[in-house]
Amino acid sequence: MAKQLLYHFCIATFLLLSSIQVIGQKKGKNWETKLREAEFYFTEGEKYYILEDYSKALVLFQKSLDINDENATVYYKIGQIYAKGNELQKALENALRALELNDSNKYFYILVADIYTQLGNFPKAADTYEELIERVDNTEIYLFELAALYLYQQRYDDAIATYNKVEYSYGISEEIIFQKQKIYFQTNQLELALQEGRKLMEAYPDEERFAIKQAEILMSNNRESEAKSLLENFLKNHPGGNNQSRLILAELQRRAGQVDSALEELRKAFSNPNFNADNKIQLLAQYRSSLTENELKQLALPLGKLVVETHPDVADAHIIYADLLQQIGETESAKNQYVASTKLDPSKIAVWQNIIQLHFELNEIDSVIYHSDLALELFPNQGILYYFNGAANLQQGNHEDAVFSLEQGKRLSSSNLSLLSGFNALLGDAYNNIQEYEKSDDAYEAALDFDPNNDLVLNNYSYFLAIRNQDLDKAEQMSRLVIERNPTNVTYLDTYAWVLYTKGKYKEAKKVMEKAIEIGGVEAIHYEHYGDILYKLGKINEAVEQWKIAKGMDPNAEFIDKKIADRKLYEK
Repeated sequence: MAKQLLYHFCIATFLLLSSIQVIGQKKGKNWETKLREAEFYFTEGEKYYILEDYSKALVLFQKSLDINDENATVYYKIGQIYAKGNELQKALENALRALELNDSNKYFYILVADIYTQLGNFPKAADTYEELIERVDNTEIYLFELAALYLYQQRYDDAIATYNKVEYSYGISEEIIFQKQKIYFQTNQLELALQEGRKLMEAYPDEERFAIKQAEILMSNNRESEAKSLLENFLKNHPGGNNQSRLILAELQRRAGQVDSALEELRKAFSNPNFNADNKIQLLAQYRSSLTENELKQLALPLGKLVVETHPDVADAHIIYADLLQQIGETESAKNQYVASTKLDPSKIAVWQNIIQLHFELNEIDSVIYHSDLALELFPNQGILYYFNGAANLQQGNHEDAVFSLEQGKRLSSSNLSLLSGFNALLGDAYNNIQEYEKSDDAYEAALDFDPNNDLVLNNYSYFLAIRNQDLDKAEQMSRLVIERNPTNVTYLDTYAWVLYTKGKYKEAKKVMEKAIEIGGVEAIHYEHYGDILYKLGKINEAVEQWKIAKGMDPNAEFIDKKIADRKLYEK
C-alpha cells in the first residue's frame, strides 16, 4: 500500500513540476517564489488526496490554482475529486481545462472520456479517445475502449474498423476475432464471420478449439457438410489427440448416415486414456436418451464397453455401460456392471436400487435380500430399501424378517403416502402368513384408504378372507370389483372362484374357473382349485383328473397325492 501511495505521489509531483517548468519558462524567474508556494499547496493537497480526505485536498488544490491558474495538473486533480463525488459537470469543466492547457497528457484524455461515459454522452467519449490515439504516441491500447463505445452506440462499422486497427498494432488474436464475429452475427453477415474464423485458423493452425469454433458456426447455420469437411481436414493434418473435434466429427458423420465412420472416430477418442472419462460418459448419456435401440446396439454399446476397458477404475464408466445394457434388455450384463461400480463407489443409492430391481426381474430373490441388506448398511434411512428387502423376504417365505423390514421402512416413510401404502399392502400379506390376522386386516384397510381401487390389495385381501372363511360377503364384493376391471386376469378370476367356492356357490365358482382355464396361462393351483370345485359338485372322476393335471405341474403340492389316491377332498 505504501509503495502504491508513493507511486501516485511521485506521478502527481512529476506532472506538477513539468507544468511549473513550462510556466517558469514563460513568465521568468520573478514568478519562482509564487510558483513554489503553489507547488507547496499542490503537494499538501496530493497528500490528503492519497489519504482520501478529498475535501481538504480540494481546498489546497484550489489555493494552488489561486496562485497559478495555468497548471493543467491541478485542474486534473480537481476534476478527479469532483468525479469521485459524482459532481460530473464540475468534474468535466476542470478536466477539459486541464486538456486545454496540455493536450499531450493521456491521463487528461482518459478522465474526460470517463466523465463523458458516466454522463451517458458516448459520442463525446468516443471523440475523446479518438483524439487521444491520434495525438499521443503509444496509446493504441485505448482502441479497445473506443471499440466498446462504438458497440454501445451500435456503430458497428466504426467498431470493426477500430478492431482492425487493434489487429494492425498487436496482431491477430482470439479476443479480437471473436468480437468481430459477434458484430457480423448481429448484422447478419455470416460470410464475413466465417472469413474471420478462417483467418484465426490460418494464424493458429494447430489450435483445435479454433477449428471447433468454426465448425460449430457452420453447424448452427445448417452447413453440416462443410463443418464435416473442415474437421476431417483438421484431423488429417493433426491425427494425434484432438478428441473433442473427433466427437463432433463423429456426430456429424452419424447424422449423415456414416455410422461406421462415426464409430471409427469415436473409438480413437474413447480408447485414449488421457481423454477425460467424464466427456465420454456425458456423450454416452446423450446417446442413451436420443438413439434408437438399433443405434444403441450399433454405436453406443461398443463405446460403453470401450470406456469401461479404458477407465476400469471409474465407477461412472461402469454405470453408463450398465444403463445402456439395461436399456437394450441385457439384464444380466447390466446387473454385473452396476455391481462392479459399487466396488469402486458404493455411495449412489440409485445404483443399488437398479441392482435390486434387476435381481427381481431375473427372479434372483436371494440376491435381492443380499444386496438390499448391503445397501441398508450404507443407507439405513432409505425406506425404499426396506420395501425391497421386505418384499423379497416375503416372497422367500421369511415372514418374520419381512414384517421386521416392512415395519422399519413404514416408520421411515410417513411423508411418502404412496410408498406407505405399498408397505401396508405387503404387511397385509406378511401378517396373514404369520396368522396375525387383525394386523393383516388393518394393514389392508390402510392401503385401501390411500387407494380404494388397488386391485392387487383387493384381490389378496379377499383371497385370504376366503382362506380364513371370514367376512365372505366383503370378500366377494371386493373380488367382484377386481374381475369387473380385469376380466381376463386368471389370478383374479381364481380368487373370485375361490371366494364363491368358500361361500358354497359351487356352480358359479365352476363357471369362473372354467373361464380362467379357457383364457390360458393357469398354474397348478388353479387346476387343483378346479378339481376341488368339481368334487363339491359331485363330479369325482372329473375332479381327480384335474388334480392329476395339478400334480403334473407341481408334484409337491400339499394334499395332492392323498386327494388322488383316496379320491377325496382334503382341506387345511
